[in-house]
Amino acid sequence: MHANATPTPDVAEHARTLAALRERVKELDCLYEITRLSQRQELALAGILAGACSVAARAWQYPETACVRLSLGGQTFATPNWRRPVARQESAIVIGGETVGRIEVGYLDKRPPADEGPFLREERHLLDALAEHLGRIIASRRAEERLRRLSQELIKAQETERQRIARELHDDVGQHLSLARMGLERLLAAKEPLPDADSGEVLRDSSARLGAAIASLRNLAGDLLPPVLDRLGLAEAAAALCRDTAARTGLTVDFSADGLERLAVGFDTSLAVYRVLQEALANACRHGRGTRIVARLVASHPLLLLRVADDGQGFDPEARLPEALCEKRMGLWSMGERVRLLGGRLTIRSRPGHGTRIKAEIPLTEEGS
Repeated sequence: MHANATPTPDVAEHARTLAALRERVKELDCLYEITRLSQRQELALAGILAGACSVAARAWQYPETACVRLSLGGQTFATPNWRRPVARQESAIVIGGETVGRIEVGYLDKRPPADEGPFLREERHLLDALAEHLGRIIASRRAEERLRRLSQELIKAQETERQRIARELHDDVGQHLSLARMGLERLLAAKEPLPDADSGEVLRDSSARLGAAIASLRNLAGDLLPPVLDRLGLAEAAAALCRDTAARTGLTVDFSADGLERLAVGFDTSLAVYRVLQEALANACRHGRGTRIVARLVASHPLLLLRVADDGQGFDPEARLPEALCEKRMGLWSMGERVRLLGGRLTIRSRPGHGTRIKAEIPLTEEGS
């Protein structure tokens, strides 16, 4: 008897099932290994993407001839054997609806035809899943890097503010108090009473020094937390800020509020809107070089709207915002972050020679906060 060399249908099906299982194991190993790579905090994003290329090459049906290339922005990562493949497939890497890169897998020599050229249908699914997985990893790492950078800038900003407060206390308040004290000590140290004219001059000077110190402390406290905001509400605090800005700079600052008298705006929202207005006015005065600023505060359910416009020289937001972040100028960024943390949106529209318009839209909760 001769053994039958042709596999029975059951044996052939078993072999196909085993081959399919081996492919699935390779696919799962691929995604698992890339996940483990992404969890290694000592690896920079570039190291993760380079490692992902090597891991992905081993997951295809013919790993001995597979090559992988990944492009992200202006960077390219690839397996060492990458060259123009005989056959290839690719998938886009998408973050937030925007294509940020691509991943390509190719074979360096000819392979038997399958579902998509020489590639299996499952390999197409794996490539798309891999691109989606890499998109999540890239977005996560970018967010971590951005958070780390912003945390560093926040610490620097806090230290800068502390130094400013220390300088004002030392150079302004401290000097006024020291001079007032010296005048009073002069009166106390005199062996004989000073003439009335001299005593009166010392007391008037000391009183003026104390008044100046008190005014400086009030201004400093007002900058840190405006008391009128808690006492009279957002509309009155914003109006006072605009009046003070006009008096200090000589610019025309036109302010109006509508709809807030019927609305109890929470303190956190009021403080955030006040700070956005404060920064917008400061930027218009410092950089705008205009003559008029218009500020409007409107409660229009379901939004609280703040609009600030000036007739100054304007700027290019697409160029200026990245420059400001690089130059550690956090004003524009802090405005956007304050609004974003309240679930709102900040829009900045400007162009050279045509002024600047800033709009903050903040959702109002039922509690008014």
